[in-house]
Amino acid sequence: MSLPSETQVLIVGAGPAGLAAAVTLAGHGVPFVLVDRLTAPETTSRAAAVHARTLQVLEKLGVAETMVAAGLKVPAVVLRDRDTTLLRIDFSGIDSRYKFILALPQNETEAILTTRLAALGGRIERGQEAVAVTPEADSVSVTVRDEAGGQTAVRARYVVGADGYHSVVREASGIGFTPGTYAQSFVLADVHMDWPLPPDEMQGLLAREGVALVVPFSADRFRIVATADHAPETPGLQDVQTLLDQRGPLSAAARVRDIIWSSRFRIHHGVAAQYRSGRAFLAGDAAHVHSPAGGQGMNIGIQDAVALGERLAEVLAGRQPDAWLDGYERARRPVAEQVVALTDRMTRVGTMTGPAGQAVRNLMLRAIDHIPAAKARIAAQMAELGPAAG
Repeated sequence: MSLPSETQVLIVGAGPAGLAAAVTLAGHGVPFVLVDRLTAPETTSRAAAVHARTLQVLEKLGVAETMVAAGLKVPAVVLRDRDTTLLRIDFSGIDSRYKFILALPQNETEAILTTRLAALGGRIERGQEAVAVTPEADSVSVTVRDEAGGQTAVRARYVVGADGYHSVVREASGIGFTPGTYAQSFVLADVHMDWPLPPDEMQGLLAREGVALVVPFSADRFRIVATADHAPETPGLQDVQTLLDQRGPLSAAARVRDIIWSSRFRIHHGVAAQYRSGRAFLAGDAAHVHSPAGGQGMNIGIQDAVALGERLAEVLAGRQPDAWLDGYERARRPVAEQVVALTDRMTRVGTMTGPAGQAVRNLMLRAIDHIPAAKARIAAQMAELGPAAG
């Protein structure tokens, strides 16, 4: 199917942010084109946590109940040092009907949004890669290349760059972005395993050898993220088993049965210099990247996209002037800055090295565990229900 030469909004990238923007526009009857360079959707889990604030936003798109039914409700996050509980954060007291973290693989989140988009008459134009963005007097021209090498120029009133960390839209629009990088590398693996701790809790393992996060998807399927000094590009079963043997509970060991998929990665953190350049806008990882601590990234990307989509719909309907779109950055950039700062603190505390520093950290966490107000504040921040929710 050939692309149209003109549309109101061109969305680049069909990840969670791009899909959320498309569903929002479709719900308001705004013509759009959604392109993605991949010929088929990703099948790996990647982002795994959906927070209360995001579920509240997704109610507007008509998918929150479907997602809750598809995922696993995780009512608590527990930080521990082997068999010792340091800090337990539960979500029973947060100001939301969603008093949990929803563990749901990103590919399932994308599938639910894609189904909703189709129900609203929208579609993803796959195998279509945006390669150039050229501003014009009252529009923007985006050059899109198909998998055969053919190119189409699509003119749109606005373009949304939801095309990730290596955003073509951001680069072409001249928006600066200079993120920092953490020294540690990380292992990510989805596994089937026998796990001795409660299967509906997210566990942060803070051990002398390093940290690991264990996220349940079901009774025997888990996501593991762990620091590693010399991880192979594709960690195997024994690599993951060794990490859990070194960092997991001593009283009853975990047993990894098989690896569903795995990878090695490094973490960047930072916020784009601006979210708008003329008629080009950024959302999701194109606008901000940060540590996966707390599972915030996909969440604020979806929230970005819905907020931007609603503003675009108002402007394109003639109910608001173009200048009203400037409010998108004013509302959403503080959220990204807050999340980058929060996840940076969480990462630096969690990855602290040296026995003295780790001992102080553990004492601090155990002290916080006895302060209900502090624990409630942390739960609200993790659920993204703080004052900068935007």
